[in-house]
Formats: sequence, structure tokens, C-alpha cells
Amino acid sequence: MDDRIQRIVTALPDLPKVTDVWAVADARMAQGDPAFCADLGIALADAYGSGQVWQYRSVFDHLLRLLATTPGPANAAQALRLVSAKAVTSRKLDRFTASLLASGQEAGALAAAFTGPASEELRACLVHELVLRGVAVAETPGVAGWATSPHWRYHPLGRLPLTLSDVEGVPDLPRYGPRGSSHSMPFGPSEGRALVKAAGAHVPSAEEATTEASATAMARAVANWAEESNGRIEARVFDLTAPLDPAFLPNALLTLGLECLRGAGGKAALSVSVLPPDQAWAVLFAAASTGGAYSSGSFGAYGRLAAWQSLAALAGCPEDAAVGEVEARVRDCVWHGFDAGTKWFEQVAWDIGLAALAPDRRRLAVLAATDTD
Repeated sequence: MDDRIQRIVTALPDLPKVTDVWAVADARMAQGDPAFCADLGIALADAYGSGQVWQYRSVFDHLLRLLATTPGPANAAQALRLVSAKAVTSRKLDRFTASLLASGQEAGALAAAFTGPASEELRACLVHELVLRGVAVAETPGVAGWATSPHWRYHPLGRLPLTLSDVEGVPDLPRYGPRGSSHSMPFGPSEGRALVKAAGAHVPSAEEATTEASATAMARAVANWAEESNGRIEARVFDLTAPLDPAFLPNALLTLGLECLRGAGGKAALSVSVLPPDQAWAVLFAAASTGGAYSSGSFGAYGRLAAWQSLAALAGCPEDAAVGEVEARVRDCVWHGFDAGTKWFEQVAWDIGLAALAPDRRRLAVLAATDTD
């Protein structure tokens, strides 16, 4: 082991700050020595891989980000070597690494992921992280052979297409660097044309049709808000006795007994807007991929899957429906976003309200989620 690496490993737990270690890694990278950074990360993982030492977590994260986001095949190869070490391998790390690599490297520099030391999970995630960035993976040398192979069709991500659909548009993705990342947050108050409650409007009566399975499927994109943070979720389905005129959807929302809208329509204002399907997908994707107040989300690949799963359930599609089938159904639904000044919504930064009216206008699915720090 390099003497400098050994000294860093030994001294790490006693360091009051780790910026000097970051500086050493930065300097070695600038000198064209990414192997040093990977060697240091592996040595630290061997010594402190349980993650209980905060200095280790900080330095390891910096090393991985530095390698993955600095363009160049050699840097990408060393990032892959680092995350393939026995002491650090995990599914969550694979997902994070795939997102870092896809954001920081040219697709051609990532061939090593599909021929060298990389897990099947990392490869599957990397394929869809590239798809999200508009890469034609089925035509990219070094990637195409694995991406189009039928051997991974039973992987959870195998049901996703290798090209973006129109509903996905141009996904808003995180921007990564050695010292952190940033992303937009398409949550909060509804935008677009507000629909005002019409006095005396006729709204058909509704019967609750929510099942445990349907609620779980609709909430998949926001599940991390409740499981890993302070979030609340309400996911419900209603069968209507007659077709609902979309113009009266705000009225209908107020009659369903939704917990999230308790008190709305009086002192607590209700805002409802028509949403195009791609905006509904974007909200779900952001919630799933980037997470809530204290959750980091599932990153791009699994965020994409969760967004489609929630969208499909809201639209009333079977769980095993193909994305093409889901997209067609989604386009025939009428989508709305809503928010309200009720006590249920935290009104901090993470508030979602989505309603999907089925093509026959007799099924209304609602998903609301809120989170706080």
C-alpha cells in the first residue's frame, strides 16, 4: 500500500475535518492518477466499511464523486473498480454510482462497465440512466450488446423501454460534482389555469374503490417520503355513478372525504389546475428519483420505474401493463394537480396533489403526499 494512503487511513478517525484529504485526492486526480483515489477509497473501505466513522463516509463520497464526474475512460474505470470492492458493494451504491457516471461521462467511456468489474445491478441502472439522458443505448458501442441482450429481461428494470417516451419528455436530472449535487423541485403550489369551484355544479356520487394493492401502486413514487423521511401519503380510488365533467373536478374533490382536503373550500383555499401528462410524470419522477426532505430517493433508473408504476396505477392500468399501453391510457385520462392550505399539507417544499380522471370519466384516482424537514 502507498505510504501516503496508509497514513491517511490510520489518521482518519482523529481528523476534525477532512478537507485536507479531499485536497490530496484532488491533486492526484489533477496529476492524472485516478488509481490513487480508487486505492485510497478501497483501503478506507477495508478499514472503516461499516460506515460508523463520519470521516470515512465523507471522504469515500468525495472520492467516488471525483472519479465518476471527472470525464475520461480511466476515471470511469477506477470509479467502477472502487464500487466493485467487496467492502463497499451494495444495491444503493450501485444505483448512485450509475447516476454519477451517466451524468459525468460520455457514453463511450462507460463500456468498461459492461465488460469489466461491475455488478448486473449497476449495469441495469446505468443503461436507464443513459436513456434518461437521451443516449441511444441500443446503438452505442460497448453498451448496446448488454442493453439489448435478453438475459436481463427479468430484471425489474427490464420492462422499461430503451428510449424515452413522449410522456417522459426531457427529464429534469440532478447535476453532480465532487462536492455535492443539485436538482430542481417541481413540488408545491399548482401552476397553470386555476379551476374555480362552480356553485351548484352537479357532481355524481362516488363509491370508494381503493384496495391495498392499488394504494401501494399509486404511492410507489412517493413511498420513500414516508419510509425514509417524515412524509404522509393518501392514495385513493373512487368509482363515480355517472360521468364527471372535468370542469367540475374541484367540486368532486371536495365531496370525497379526502384527509388531505379536510377543511378545504372554506377558510383553507383549494387550487386545482389542469396538467398535461408529461408534467404529472415529471412530478412523480422527481419524487421517486430525488426523494423528500430526508430521503435520497431511488436515483434515475428506479425513479423512472416508480414514476411509471404510479402513473399506471393512477390511470387504472394493470400492474403488468407495458409502458406503451400505459402511455396510451395516460393520454386518454384528464390530469389535474391540486394543493390546499389545509393542516394535512406541510406547506414547506414537498407537497404533491394529483388527480386522474379515467377516459370514461367514471373513475377518479387521487394521490397526495407531503413531507417536511
